[in-house]
Amino acid sequence: MKSEAWIFVICSVFMVLVTPAYWFVTAASEEGGDWTGTSALVMCTLLFLMITVYLGFHAAKMDPRPEDRSDGEIAEGAGEYGFFPPFSWWPLWAALTFGLVVLAVAMAAWWLLIIAAVLGLLALAGWNFEYYRGDFKH
Repeated sequence: MKSEAWIFVICSVFMVLVTPAYWFVTAASEEGGDWTGTSALVMCTLLFLMITVYLGFHAAKMDPRPEDRSDGEIAEGAGEYGFFPPFSWWPLWAALTFGLVVLAVAMAAWWLLIIAAVLGLLALAGWNFEYYRGDFKH
């Protein structure tokens, strides 16, 4: 986790330097500073900082992994990595429902938005409870 944290530290420092530079470069134009781009860069900077802090806290609490040690061997990383869910159709239905929501908002068809919201709740409920019934319950 320490190597990942350092990657995000570097990205965070880059974003902290680029964001005010972007504002000053765009402020030199006749229209003034670009609020949209600067706001997007500020949000990206905050997201990078959030991930940096998260990885930094977890790196401090974890034992060093083989990747984090200079004497680590490749064979030390072998073994079980955790649970990976089997094949599922529910993400497809959730994505199609989200597409329907976007279409309803774009067309200002509020009746379609209500239908999409109901379908979305069904898709999320199915996705959430798929491991409680059927072949993959545990």
